[in-house]
Amino acid sequence: MEQTLKVMPSMETENSSISRAEEIKVLANEAFKARKFAQAIDLYSQAIELNSQNAVYWANRAFAHIKLEEYGSAIQDASKAIEVDPNYSKGYYRRGAAYLAMGKFKEALKDFQQVKKISPNDPDATRKLKECQKEVMKIKFEEAISVPESQRRSVADSIDYRSFDVEPQYSGARIDGDVVTLDFVKKMMDDFKNQKCLHKRYAFQIVLQMRDTLRALPSLVDINVPDGNHFTVCGDVHGQLYDLLNIFELNGLPSDENPYLFNGDFVDRGSFSLEVILTLFAFKCMSPAAIYLARGNHESKSMNKIYGFEGEVRSKLNDTFVELFAEVFCCLPLAHVINEKVFVVHGGLFSVDGVKLSDIRAIDRFCEPPEEGLMCELLWSDPQPNPGRGPSKRGVGLSFGGDVTKRFLQENNLDLVVRSHEVKDEGYEIEHDGKLITVFSAPNYCDQMGNKGAFIRFEAPDLKPNIVTFSAVPHPDVKPMAYANNFLRLFS
Repeated sequence: MEQTLKVMPSMETENSSISRAEEIKVLANEAFKARKFAQAIDLYSQAIELNSQNAVYWANRAFAHIKLEEYGSAIQDASKAIEVDPNYSKGYYRRGAAYLAMGKFKEALKDFQQVKKISPNDPDATRKLKECQKEVMKIKFEEAISVPESQRRSVADSIDYRSFDVEPQYSGARIDGDVVTLDFVKKMMDDFKNQKCLHKRYAFQIVLQMRDTLRALPSLVDINVPDGNHFTVCGDVHGQLYDLLNIFELNGLPSDENPYLFNGDFVDRGSFSLEVILTLFAFKCMSPAAIYLARGNHESKSMNKIYGFEGEVRSKLNDTFVELFAEVFCCLPLAHVINEKVFVVHGGLFSVDGVKLSDIRAIDRFCEPPEEGLMCELLWSDPQPNPGRGPSKRGVGLSFGGDVTKRFLQENNLDLVVRSHEVKDEGYEIEHDGKLITVFSAPNYCDQMGNKGAFIRFEAPDLKPNIVTFSAVPHPDVKPMAYANNFLRLFS
């Protein structure tokens, strides 16, 4: 009997590996349909291990990576599908979609041209190619008429909010004079909840005041929480206004006694991003110590152009506000430290060891995020389970292991890293031997991920993290990505 068992594995033929891989692919497809994308990736990986010469497995895994916003990994897998079968149009299609999601329209165009070449009669491929060509033409035109950064005047300098008259029939929230009060913020939130707009005059007033407040802050902000007091950290909100209002229901409104830090990615994807950002900005105007705001990778022109915020602002307000928000987002701090012990950043850590808090303070942040360097890594990086560093699954930034986290904390005399940037099933995840926590505050992200949201309450002096999770609440029937780039909506 023992002898038979030893012989069996060697008798497994190539054919049985291929048929087993197909069985696993079927399971992977089912997981994908159930929106269990991480599970689907794991199953496609098992199929690939059994038969790496099937382009479908690579392209399907690429699609699952796209669903998890892991565009770097999607490009790698789609490229592998193309290598296995250069005539498999789905490989180019998936890679083109991933390039598109990263805002790399010129690279996407090449792939869609190839799809069209392989499938000349596919109307879907024709439509997407036309949209992509339109987008590339638009980019070339914008590049041709753009003014160099050094010569660019601040749009804020050309706006006098007092020159805007408030019509007598306007029944919404009003700011009396120059001071944003709690009564105003409550009335504004109530209006937003009922899908009413804030008058342009007051929107300008809030955003311009915010610009002055944020410009005065350092790139790394120190937060002091006195003994006996508490402090709440929230992760990505992504334009999910009704879930933001639910956080305030669960945990109280921001105030000097109940302060919050929102850790970036306030906007994009969710279709109430304008209401979210005006709510957070208004609380900051009301009381700078009640709420702290950090920049996320989505507080940038390139992301806002694709994922909805730019289109939403243009639709609800006007082009001037698009420019103004872009300018104000460049003033947001990049990281915070609570009581010299907890380091809070949107993305993660760095491609090199030895980065000190003083290096982060010294970053000149008043610009669009670069594609490499400390600022880019703060906004884009992700933790990984393995030690060391690896390429980013997103295609920007990097992945860093527990040893990198531990060294950074030791060198800067810190205890904990809190970051956001990644959807988590439970709204949070504790990694790197308890030294790193991811917190994500957009439950049922994009109305489809089924995840919980979370926030973290810290009590001074021990700053032990108390994690609170919550589920999504209903919202009006406005779909996520309603204002997103036309071309991107073709793929969602």
